[in-house]
Amino acid sequence: MQILSASILDLNALRKLEKESFDQDAWPLFDLIAVLTFPDVVRYKAVEDGNMVGFVAGDPRPRDGWGWIATIAVDPRFQRRGIGTALLHMCESNLGVPRSRLTVRLSNTGAISLYEREGYQTIDIWKAYYNDGEDAMVMEKTL
Repeated sequence: MQILSASILDLNALRKLEKESFDQDAWPLFDLIAVLTFPDVVRYKAVEDGNMVGFVAGDPRPRDGWGWIATIAVDPRFQRRGIGTALLHMCESNLGVPRSRLTVRLSNTGAISLYEREGYQTIDIWKAYYNDGEDAMVMEKTL
């Protein structure tokens, strides 16, 4: 597995990964184009055998003193192999800010466990954040 910079050339692979990973919460096409083209966004893909198996994007906000992990996804067939952790570390180390934040579904216990192991702590709950009305846990880590 390699971690490489992602670009607009990865749009189709990212669309597929989003649908496989998030189903009803998959980002619309416009958001995927934005995350792959906006100049300040930090974006990486995990590639195995020439295929994208993971993706992460971070939005540095230096004036706020933190960056936002906007999305992180690993193909369900490749989960529990350290790919999500590797992508998270790569994004965090390239945000250029002292803290990182992210949101996660309250029901996504696997992701929450990963983030807690990596030093994230819950700082807020956003009610009815997701399309189906589920709450989101907002987590933060000092980098």
